[in-house]
Amino acid sequence: MEAHGSGLRRVLLLSFCVAGIWAAYIYQGVLQETLSTKKFGEDGMRFEHLAFLNLAQNVVCLVWSYLMIKLWSNGGSGGAPWWTYWSAGITNTIGPAMGIEALKYISYPAQVLAKSSKMIPVMLMGSLVYGIRYSLPEYLCTFLVAGGVSMFALLKTSSKTISKLAHPNAPLGYGLCFLNLAFDGFTNATQDSITARYPKTNAWDIMLGMNLWGTIYNMVYMFGLPHGSGFEAVQFCKQHPEAAWDILMYCLCGAVGQNFIFLTISRFGSLANTTITTTRKFVSIVVSSVLSGNPLSSKQWGCVSMVFGGLSYQIYLKWRKLQRVQKKKKT
Repeated sequence: MEAHGSGLRRVLLLSFCVAGIWAAYIYQGVLQETLSTKKFGEDGMRFEHLAFLNLAQNVVCLVWSYLMIKLWSNGGSGGAPWWTYWSAGITNTIGPAMGIEALKYISYPAQVLAKSSKMIPVMLMGSLVYGIRYSLPEYLCTFLVAGGVSMFALLKTSSKTISKLAHPNAPLGYGLCFLNLAFDGFTNATQDSITARYPKTNAWDIMLGMNLWGTIYNMVYMFGLPHGSGFEAVQFCKQHPEAAWDILMYCLCGAVGQNFIFLTISRFGSLANTTITTTRKFVSIVVSSVLSGNPLSSKQWGCVSMVFGGLSYQIYLKWRKLQRVQKKKKT
């Protein structure tokens, strides 16, 4: 009876994590699309300063992580010093800025799909630079994802979707997304290196260090450089309070979503988190198509299915690998 109760609690906790990640990031996606396409106020002005979203997100997550450390940390030392995140902070500032800037040139579903192909640059770098050999099923996953994204990019986008974009330019938009993936890869590798050197570093330490440097870099970029648009972004928010509210909600969704991701990884592992976030991306595309008026053709839906079929197969391969490792440990 006790085991049954424990199992039920795990199911309820997992359901809670799924609901939290889906709700936070799907709503954040809706807000991101709204801010990049909507015309605010009677003057019908667009919010052109999308890089400002990254600064706002950094500030909110910085405050949030600081509060979480004060509230929940055991007060132990041994984590990575704050200055060790300076290099990862650079790529973590440039990468997301490129990803969000892409929304000026391609639709939100196209951006989500392009950013889902993270395995492509990872495998290219692994095979070309480090000489890693991958299995045939892994190459099949990559082929499905790369083929789906490429076909989606080549298919004609509906005129209704194009009319919402600030500056339609598919090659530039997809180029920014793939640069975003490249910078993300460096960021993840640097974070792994930091946690390897400082094993006592927890998720809140990483969140604090990354967002501290992100805030510094974005403040310099938005307010310190001659062509920085920080003051214009603040002025726009003063003139259009609706946009300011959307930005605040966007940032809170990101912070809350991080909480649920940390909880999922700590209780159920990274594979469960990957599965939840991958399915969330698919649902985000569906929500964008239905609610935001970005109609996809049957061929485009086929490309979406192709990409998420490849991602699902990749998750299955990771699960099988994990099962084999666990069996070896038992024997």
